[in-house]
Amino acid sequence: MTTVLTTHFMQEAEELADDVAIVDAGRIAAQGSPEELCRGGAENTLRFTGRPGLDLGSLLKALPDGTAATETLPGTYRITGGVDPQLLATVTSWCAQHGVMPDGIAVERHTLEDVFLELTGKELRS
Repeated sequence: MTTVLTTHFMQEAEELADDVAIVDAGRIAAQGSPEELCRGGAENTLRFTGRPGLDLGSLLKALPDGTAATETLPGTYRITGGVDPQLLATVTSWCAQHGVMPDGIAVERHTLEDVFLELTGKELRS
C-alpha cells in the first residue's frame, strides 16, 4: 500500500515517511529515505566544549583520516567527518587521556529541512 503525504513540515516527513521526494519547481530534486537524504547532504558533526586551547594536533592524530577538528570559539570544538560510535569513543577517550572534562558533547546531523534548503535555496512556507 502507498500513501502520499504532501507537506511543508520537514520534521513530519522525516518522522512519518519511508521514502521522500523533494520537489522544486515541479521537478524531483532528490528522492530517498529520510536517512539517505540527510546522510547525503553533508557529513555529521560532533561538537564539545572544554577548556580553551586544547592541543588539536594531538586530537587529530587520534582521529581517522579525513576528519577535521577546529576550535570555533574559545573552548568550543567542532569535529567533522564520518561521525560514528567509534569516532565518539575516540574523542571521549582522548579527552580522558588529556584530563579534559567536556562540559557538553553533541552529535549533530543535517535534518531534512537542511537538505531541502541546500537543494532548493528556498525557505519553507509556514
